[in-house]
This record gives sequence, C-alpha cells and structure tokens, in this order.
Amino acid sequence: MHKCKIFVGNSHPELGKLVCERLGCPAAPATLKKFANGETSVSIGASVRDEDVYIIQSGSPTVNDHIMELLILISACKSGSASKITAVIPQFPYSKQSKMKKHRGAITARMLANLLIMAGADHVVSMDLHASQMQGFFSRPVDNLYGAPILANWIVNNVDNYQNAVVVSKNPGGTKRVTALADKLKINFAMIHTDRRRAQDALFLKQQQEEKLKLLKRRQSSSTSNKEKNPDLVSLRKQQLERAGYSDALADEDEDEDPGDVILSSELQTARVIKGHIVDDDYEQQSVVESGDDVVSNKPVSSNTTETNYENNDNNDDYDDDDDDDDDFQYSLDQEDSFEITPQGVTRSEKLITLVGDVKNRPAIILDDMIDKPNSFIAAAEHCRLNCGASSVIVIATHGVFSNNCLEKLNDSPCIDKIVVTNTYPISKEAREKNEKLIVLDVSPIFAECIRRDHYGESISVLFDNLVVA
Repeated sequence: MHKCKIFVGNSHPELGKLVCERLGCPAAPATLKKFANGETSVSIGASVRDEDVYIIQSGSPTVNDHIMELLILISACKSGSASKITAVIPQFPYSKQSKMKKHRGAITARMLANLLIMAGADHVVSMDLHASQMQGFFSRPVDNLYGAPILANWIVNNVDNYQNAVVVSKNPGGTKRVTALADKLKINFAMIHTDRRRAQDALFLKQQQEEKLKLLKRRQSSSTSNKEKNPDLVSLRKQQLERAGYSDALADEDEDEDPGDVILSSELQTARVIKGHIVDDDYEQQSVVESGDDVVSNKPVSSNTTETNYENNDNNDDYDDDDDDDDDFQYSLDQEDSFEITPQGVTRSEKLITLVGDVKNRPAIILDDMIDKPNSFIAAAEHCRLNCGASSVIVIATHGVFSNNCLEKLNDSPCIDKIVVTNTYPISKEAREKNEKLIVLDVSPIFAECIRRDHYGESISVLFDNLVVA
C-alpha cells in the first residue's frame, strides 16, 4: 500500500506478522528495547512524514510495559510528522475497569483512552470491547470490530447439528452478545444467573417449596366436596394455579402424589455451587473453626465424585474480583470465598446457579467476550452437563487471556469438550500443544481488511453487517 507504514509492537508479533502478510506490506523497521533501569526506548527506522501509520499492539501478560511501549511509539510517529496515526489494539487492556465498582475507585479504561489521545492517536481500532460504552471515552473515532464472524463460521462448520444447539450466557450481562449470535445463526439461547447464598438458605427454599405444594394439595382436597355446588369457583381456582406455575399440582385428586416429585417449571434448573463446582442438594456445608491463628477445616463427606476432586485443591488464587457486567449486587463465581458466622459456627458461603432455558440433549455453547478465570465457566459447564442434560459443552470467547492456570483447569474439566478463542491475545505454542481441547482461530483477515479499507477511505460497515464469513 502506497504511503502507509505498519509498525508491530512486542506484545503480539505473531498477529502483526499475519496482518502484514495478508496486506502484502512488510512491517516498518523499528527498534523497541529497554534500558538497564527498566525504561522503554523506541527508535523508528523509516520516514513516516505525511504517511498513514498503523501500530499493532495488543494486551499481554506484561501489559503495563507494552502500554508504555505503544504510547512512546505513537508519540515518536507524531514527532515524525505522520499524517494519521491509528492504534490497532485487538484486545484492549484494562477493559474490565470501565466503570467505578467501588467508592474511591478509578475508571482505568477511560484514563488509558485519554493517554492514547494525548500521545497523538487519531484513530483506534479494537475488537469486542468488554463494554461498548468505552467508545465514548475517546474524543477520536473508534472502530469496535466483532469477532463473531470467525466464531460463527467455526460453529457452522464444526459443531454437529448446530441448528439444535443453544447459545448460553454465563451471566445476565452477556445476554445481548449471546442473543445477537443466536439470532444470526437462527438457534435458541439461554441464560445463567448466579446468586450468593448459604447452604441453610438453599435448604430453606427447598423446604418452603415443598410446604407450598402440600398446602396446595390440602386446599385441592378440601375444595373437592364443593365441586358440584360451585363448579365455576373450582374452575377459577385451577386457572389461578396454572398462571402461578403450579399446574402440575392439579393432578388426579384420587392419587396420593409425593409433592417433592412435582416440577414447577421445566425451563428453570437450579443447583448449588461451592468453590466453583456444582454440588448435590444433600451436600453438607463446610464449617471452619478458628483457633488462634490457625484455621481448622471440617471437610464434608459427599458421594459426588466431582466434589471430592476439588476439595483437596488449596489454590484459591483465581477467586478474585471478576466483572460480570451486571448490577452491583451480582456476585461472580470467580470471587474469593467468603465466610459467614452462624450458630453452627463459621461456614463457607455458597452460590445458587440457575439456568433459564432448555439445553437437554442439545449442544450448549457458552459464549463470552473474554476467558480470564476458569471457575464461572466450569460451574456453568457442569450445570449444563450434569443437571440440565446437555449433550456437549463448548466454551467460546474472543479473547483468551487465561490468567495463571486457567487454561489447564478448563482443559482438565470433564464437562467441557472444546475451548475456542481467537488470537487477539498472545497464546504460547507450548500452551496450544499441551491443551488438546484448545482451538485458536485467526482474526488477522478482519484486521487486515479494516486497515486496507481505512487507508483507501472505504467503508468498513461490511465488517459489522456480515456476521457469518463464508
């Protein structure tokens, strides 16, 4: 391309090389190094005067160093009298910190946007921002590309009987992303909601449900003698119970049914989650007794093999804050375990997970924009597979961040069949070979086409409209 320079940063050289190869334009020479005291040094080896400059720099494990490298590179091109500077950031760093979660917090994503503009960026290109409202942080044009075309194309070509599959959102905040993909593929979708509760609350809710059903049976039997006298009243009572969702309680009056066997709704499946895994209803809550500086744990006994596998895992590093893009009271499955004081002692809090939808005998596709920590994905997969009867579970996301040992945990989960991500975030060759469930899709065609169209002044709306790429 004439009067165009493409610089590739050190964060993701593999993706930058693929983009340059598709454009038929070699990467411009630049020297990016560090001094002995840790400072970053940038030296441009080609003239950029009156040329369009594109700088490809994504998020990475050493995100702070590469952000500084990007800012210095933008400033150097600005000082070199570049006509236009476009920052191509496939995975935008600090995108989870796009809102103030707590008092006296910082909106770090907005601060990063201001830094890019102050450094001299005239245009920003990214993919699947964690929150689309982040485009308002910039005073320059922003193009938020979609990874859905690549993901949808893989689903169509690699998921058996994909027309019968269900796209699942692991939290209410991701439903918009899920419904968009489901509508384009013309398949069903479902949603998972998690709520932090104690074991006593879960048992209380179950007992309360059984008591309501027993009360309905008693009222039903007491009104039997009045059927001939006032049939309209009996009919009205049945209609009210059906609207309330207790139609199954109106079974044959002469049969003595067990209220516990009555299912209130076939599209609501609820289960208990402790330490990121699904447990049975009869699972005993773990009690923790504090003795001085030591904490003695009384581990429960359970017949579920899934529970016993993780009880001996003492690594809780991945129970940190995770933004589920939901209301403030919504708790994530990736948060740190908390403890509550009860008359029985100190108990580890648990969560209730509910699936709204039907995945029975269907492939379940759990979709999100980013895979950072494993627990919410594992809990959602176990719930879909063990409690809701899904035939298979595929975890799909645009950005595969995989902090710490996230990828290993997802790969070792027996309820997850495949893990599909794109190459917007660098994933080592060793990690790809070690984890056989991992599939990495190439998004360089989308960025290459975006750069080509932007340089020649063509519209890039086709990259947004055409969801499924042939």
